[in-house]
Amino acid sequence: MKKLHPRTALVTGGARGIGRAIALAFAREGAAVAILDRRGGRAEETAHEIAALGAKSCSVVADVGDEAEVKAAAMHVEAVFGGIDILVNNAGIDTTSRVIDMPVVMWDDMIRVNLRSIFLCTRAVLPGMTQRKWGRIINVSSQLAHKGAADMAHYAAAKAGVLGFTRSLAYEVARDGITVNAICPGPIDTELFRNIPEVWRKNKLAELPIGRAGTVDEVAPTAVLLASDEGAYYIGASLNPNGGDVMI
Repeated sequence: MKKLHPRTALVTGGARGIGRAIALAFAREGAAVAILDRRGGRAEETAHEIAALGAKSCSVVADVGDEAEVKAAAMHVEAVFGGIDILVNNAGIDTTSRVIDMPVVMWDDMIRVNLRSIFLCTRAVLPGMTQRKWGRIINVSSQLAHKGAADMAHYAAAKAGVLGFTRSLAYEVARDGITVNAICPGPIDTELFRNIPEVWRKNKLAELPIGRAGTVDEVAPTAVLLASDEGAYYIGASLNPNGGDVMI
């Protein structure tokens, strides 16, 4: 028996990187998977990959920081799938700047995409989950939420906010059959990570006990666990596939 059949899932930022790997892993475990991304072409490509695995799929273009677009996207996916059982809040951006040099717009963009979006997407799917008395919400945070990093105060602040949101919401909805948890990956070899300045990346990788970046396929199984019935006793947890960058 596949672990996620016959569940339905919505993965934000699912067109590439960690989100894509999670979406494909869900499909292999029997879930129908919707991809929400700003990149319509790439989202559709991932949806086709999911369909090739024999799973139902669809893609939707939306800005996760825009309330109206998020509502419309969730309604579309619910109409296609008949409901959303699993939400993976994965969409995010990554930039670097010292605080003293950081433009306000850079701070605001980071909070909008990496934290506000978690609230908007979660709020959009909660009524259906609450009505069905079953749901899984998985928020992708970061190991930097635990330890911080020079030149990434805005990113670490947003990702720490994700953890605070995760724990607080877990208290609110656990007795409705909905689990809320977070994944805090370390440096993962994705397009997003490769776009960070090379000096920062090299210094970060040198700090890791494992001595290398992780792969997206080393993160996706954590999401499968949290989405499955086997993950039912994880409530407000933060799981840490991070190569030893944070040991808790």
